[in-house]
Amino acid sequence: MYLIDTALKQRQAEGRPIRVGIVGAGFMCQGLTNQITNSVPAMRVVAISNRKVNRAVDVFRYAGRDNPAIVETQRKLDEAIEAGVPAATEDAMLLARSPHIDVIVEVTGAVEFGARVILEAFKHGKDVVLMNAEVDATIGPILQVYAKKYNVVLSACDGDEPGVQMNLYRWVVGLGLIPRVIGNVKGLQDPYRNPTTQKGFAERWGQNAAMVTSFADGSKISFEQTIVANATGFKVKSRGMSRGLEYRDDIMQIGKIYDIDEIRQIGGIIDYVVGTPLTKVYVLAEHTDPKQQHYLNLYKMGEGPLYSFFVPYHLVHFEVPNAIARAVLFRDSLAPPLGGPVVEVCAVAKQDLKTGTELDGYGMYMTYGEAVNVDEMSRGRYLPEGLVEGCKLKRDIPKDTVLTYDDVILPPDRLADRLRAEQYRHFRGETWLDDRLKIAA
Repeated sequence: MYLIDTALKQRQAEGRPIRVGIVGAGFMCQGLTNQITNSVPAMRVVAISNRKVNRAVDVFRYAGRDNPAIVETQRKLDEAIEAGVPAATEDAMLLARSPHIDVIVEVTGAVEFGARVILEAFKHGKDVVLMNAEVDATIGPILQVYAKKYNVVLSACDGDEPGVQMNLYRWVVGLGLIPRVIGNVKGLQDPYRNPTTQKGFAERWGQNAAMVTSFADGSKISFEQTIVANATGFKVKSRGMSRGLEYRDDIMQIGKIYDIDEIRQIGGIIDYVVGTPLTKVYVLAEHTDPKQQHYLNLYKMGEGPLYSFFVPYHLVHFEVPNAIARAVLFRDSLAPPLGGPVVEVCAVAKQDLKTGTELDGYGMYMTYGEAVNVDEMSRGRYLPEGLVEGCKLKRDIPKDTVLTYDDVILPPDRLADRLRAEQYRHFRGETWLDDRLKIAA
């Protein structure tokens, strides 16, 4: 942060603001646009795209930027940005192609659409910051390969749970400790929640009911923890992690719920619990030096072997500008995967599903997502939760059963399917998904 604020002040003095384009004008875009417009020097939201363009207009006005231009062509978009007029459009590809935008922030939560925008942005030399955990968890490793090919940065975001966890993880490693558990904390876990049950909460806060459902049913936290796993090499102890285990005691004592020998054998795990007070994320780490153990005990960290480090909040859009600046000014990606996927998110039936049913998306009525180690995911040919939408069932699926590629007919010609097949081939030398897509074609 200290380097970022100094660098931004320098850009401000030079009159060279970072020009930000945002794809998706939902709740998070609204907060982020307001934050950048009114609180961040040397950064400017120059364009917003959204399927319903009037929503993008509303976001600019929410941030105090009246009279944005609604544009439909590349020329009109570029002219508006050059003139200092905020631009709103239905066409996200205009943002990806504009020479007057430095970085794209992808906020849609859509995997297929997000993949197309991201690759187009890469082709036009743009860095991309993701507030889209779903695309990152589903095809993030192969997208990083493309980012390197085009010499751009693809980054997760500060403020959201993966970013907060990765910042804490990197800090703990810098202290000389060995992280063993990287954890997230939820207030509620019920895999059978749906947009109807979550409608009241969503309306109260002005959020999308499907997105709120993905928080409640465990899908979102599975996507988030997958990003962290792929960036650290940590695994899950078993599919679904702790599945809503409640821990309401002192965060400094949370290490007692874990078997240190089991975790050491695995190397490190991602996890989550429900209800821990005054905590949003935590890292449990050990130190092998008895001298340092003595100091940690003196500093009120306890006797170990697992020392607890935690952050009590995540401020999401307040901190996203830090990720934007890190990517553009310092070429720093917040949570890049170490290589191929270590953990993925499989789709599980939320209810009994009948043959011929066309599946809805994550955060809806039919499926929820669970984090699972990639070896099990590949061996079982599990269907990823990020790509369930539009798949048609070939057989009945009982409630709480993991869906597989053998159970569905895939929608035709999806880029995200091809990228995921390439991801397995590139990192694991596996071609079974390529073969599946050929059969589907």
